[in-house]
Amino acid sequence: QVQLVESGGGVVQAGGSLRLSCAASGSIFSILVMSWFRQAPGKQRELVATIGTGFTTNYADSVKGRFTISRDNAKNTVYLQMNSLKVEDTAVYYCKAWRSATRSDYWGQGTQVTVSA
Repeated sequence: QVQLVESGGGVVQAGGSLRLSCAASGSIFSILVMSWFRQAPGKQRELVATIGTGFTTNYADSVKGRFTISRDNAKNTVYLQMNSLKVEDTAVYYCKAWRSATRSDYWGQGTQVTVSA
């Protein structure tokens, strides 16, 4: 079992920055593929960014060049640095861990990000 706890959400003006953190426990962090998803009101949850066990990263087109995902295996933590935030980035952001050996997904509780005009 993997437990994930997100933090760092809040309210920011358009053009501003936030850094989200997701702390993991209950598994060897370095073997987990970590992702950030988001869900805006009335919309489906969407993938924002992923970082693999080899630190390969992938991003949704909507956030490329503005968001950066990173991981610190020593701290069992994945981060999402969000710059040049837009009103349309407003959503609940969720951290997800994928453990390939058991083909299991684990989700955090989410953290609200609100970007005001």
